[in-house]
This record gives sequence, C-alpha cells and structure tokens, in this order.
Amino acid sequence: MLLFAASLSSPANAGSIVLNFVGPGVGGTVNLIFGSSTDSKYPEAFEVTSVSGIFSDSNNGLNLINVPIGPLVGITYDIPEASNLLAPHDFSRFAVASGLGPENNGFLTYDNLYYPNGSPPTASDYPPHGGFLDIYGLMFNIPGGMVVDIWSNGDVTGTGAINYGVAVATHDTALDYVGGVAFIPEPNTVALLGSGMLGLLMWRRRVAHQRPR
Repeated sequence: MLLFAASLSSPANAGSIVLNFVGPGVGGTVNLIFGSSTDSKYPEAFEVTSVSGIFSDSNNGLNLINVPIGPLVGITYDIPEASNLLAPHDFSRFAVASGLGPENNGFLTYDNLYYPNGSPPTASDYPPHGGFLDIYGLMFNIPGGMVVDIWSNGDVTGTGAINYGVAVATHDTALDYVGGVAFIPEPNTVALLGSGMLGLLMWRRRVAHQRPR
C-alpha cells in the first residue's frame, strides 16, 4: 500500500497503476503504464504509454464480457476550438459519424494523460475538474474494431466525488455513452490513505524509541 501510494503522490515516479471501475452497465480493470514524459502544457500530466486489462459493457446489446483492453489510440495533436485556451498540447479527436449528442460535434476527444494529483481545469467553458484523467481522457482499442473512451467529468457536485464517463464507438457510430462511472478506489484517495499510514508508522516508531527499556 505504501509503495502504491508513493507512486501516486510523487510526480518523479513514473511506472504503472492498476484500477477497477464500475458504472451503469460498464466495468473493468485497467492497467496504465506511464513514462516520465509529460504534456508540454501541463507538466503534472504524465503521458500514458500503454494500457491493458479487461472491459465489460452490457448496454445496448453490446454483450462485451471481460474483453481485452489495448492498444492505445494514438495521439493526433488536433487544434481545439479557438475559445478553448486550456486544452492540453496532447488534445486529440476521434471522428464518429453518428450517434453522439450535438455537444460532441461529431467527435470523441482524448489526450491519454494521467494526473497523479488530480487534473486541473482543462477547458475554458467547463470549470469542474479533478480525477486522475481530465475531461478528454484515455482512449484505447478493444476487439471488433471498437474504441473505448474514459474521461473525468470532475467534481460536478462539489462534494469531492469524481464522476467519470465511458463511451464505446467506431468511426461509424457511437455504441454507448454513459456517466456516473467510478474508479474504486479513486487514486488520490488511496494516496491520502497511504500517506496517513506512513505518518502513523513514523509516529509509532518515534514513540517506541521514547519508551524506557
């Protein structure tokens, strides 16, 4: 637990993290591998280099049960809307011909960035933020020519709880699009827990040294 927490709380430590997620009709386990390279606009955001795990989706007749995750969809470095001054350098789009809402403008967005200490606001017109992904998120391939996009909607309730979203799509159509997804545990919560455990161990060690022998 302590080693896991340290890897989350220290930006200098690149490596991997395994997380479980669950939401309306969706769930799985994702193993993120990230290197020391960061987004040129957000130095606290590490670039994910590979991803593995399993993914399930029972919505809309998909019947995807523990299908393998990976590889990542490559970064395309697209130019965001002119009014969006906060988008990361690694901002990318995946065109979807039909099935998305009008607010998506025919695209799913992603940047494959991992924020160990929580994402800052990354869109000029969307204040909610937080979570180990930002609002553009992570995109990877699954069998059948489909992609999965997982992103953070941020703390939309003001309670500190991070809401995530998941979409499944091909270039032809969106097959699923849900919110209310949670990662269990949220990485920052585990980091805080690990820090507390480390502090407790150090306190007990000091007390032990102070006891008469």
